[in-house]
Amino acid sequence: MTKRRSFSDKFKAAVALEALRGDRTAQEIAAKHKVHPTQVTTWKRQAIDGLAGVFSDKVRRAEDNEAEVKELHAKIGKLAVENDFLSQGLKR
Repeated sequence: MTKRRSFSDKFKAAVALEALRGDRTAQEIAAKHKVHPTQVTTWKRQAIDGLAGVFSDKVRRAEDNEAEVKELHAKIGKLAVENDFLSQGLKR
């Protein structure tokens, strides 16, 4: 039995991008990169499906950052109150 080949993400992206351009057929791209034509088609489909996530991910990150900032502000406020309380206790 032959060992399965594994391809890097960069290689897959390059092949998928070449397939998306439409300059060559999947057969030609597969022959050039020494992969099966079905694999080229699969990577192309995965690239198309994942393309929307590239743009929506920025919005999700911004929302996550805003939630994290609010949480950190709440912690800062709580710690400031605790520090004030403890510093008053030490003065006595």
